[in-house]
Amino acid sequence: MTIHRMLARLAALAALALFAQPAFAAECLLGAPGTTQRVEVSDTGRAMTVHVPGGVDRIRNLPLVFLLHGSGGTGAAMLESSGLAATSDHHGFLLVAPDAGIPVERGFVWNIPGVPTITGEIPTEDDADDVAFLAGTIDWLAERGCIDPDRVYATGLSGGGRMTSWLGCVAADRFAAIAPVVGLRAGNPLPDDPQRPDPATCTPSRAMPVYAFAGADDTVNPVAGGGAGYWQYPMDAALARWAEIDGCREEPETVAVSDTIEERRYARCDGQARVVGRVVAGRGHEWVADNEAMWMFFWRYRH
Repeated sequence: MTIHRMLARLAALAALALFAQPAFAAECLLGAPGTTQRVEVSDTGRAMTVHVPGGVDRIRNLPLVFLLHGSGGTGAAMLESSGLAATSDHHGFLLVAPDAGIPVERGFVWNIPGVPTITGEIPTEDDADDVAFLAGTIDWLAERGCIDPDRVYATGLSGGGRMTSWLGCVAADRFAAIAPVVGLRAGNPLPDDPQRPDPATCTPSRAMPVYAFAGADDTVNPVAGGGAGYWQYPMDAALARWAEIDGCREEPETVAVSDTIEERRYARCDGQARVVGRVVAGRGHEWVADNEAMWMFFWRYRH
């Protein structure tokens, strides 16, 4: 073989190798690191507030945390009040705060089938499907190379906490862990006994790690149960149900984290999941989460 034929053959092999490479994902265009902006999700007609973490070299394959606002709120306001943007900057995860799909007054409420919103009305088939929207958002961000789809997490306040719980129930294949804040649920209340969750309404496809936060003085969603009609069953009942779902094999341990913070912890669960409920004394129906502790909990889990 002559040198010219050898070079020609090498060039042909190189060209074949180039065409054999997988197609690159679309470019992730979400803004510069450390910025917050509104982003429209293609084909949904809906927008979300996105915080890109500061300090990252490039926006690619980042962990994703959804931050879900309370009933009547907005994603932008929730992002500002939670303080999670600073945690995003520190640890390098993408933070997405969408608006819920059902408009109410100057904000929005989440569509949890079979559960009335703050208006007292149960969502209908004509209302936006929030689970489908959030799943579509994950796909949209993954297709652009922005996120690692195996490291997607959800947290939320009040009604957003209930929606976060619902995602754990019905979308366990899309979320690696959840952390509801003053809104832990484990399915809808039993129709004939609202003090207990209905097992038939929360059947995730795998063990779901759960870290829940609550205020001891919460009168909207009391730790002991009661409150509004769509709350009712106590936090311990929700934790116990999640422990049952996750196959936890030990009785819960109660640990004093500090003089004002107590945690109820279930361990030895399927898939190395943990179920933890943290109650903060002297706090009410508000963002009582320890953002650093929440992220460290998320960080240990992936699909």
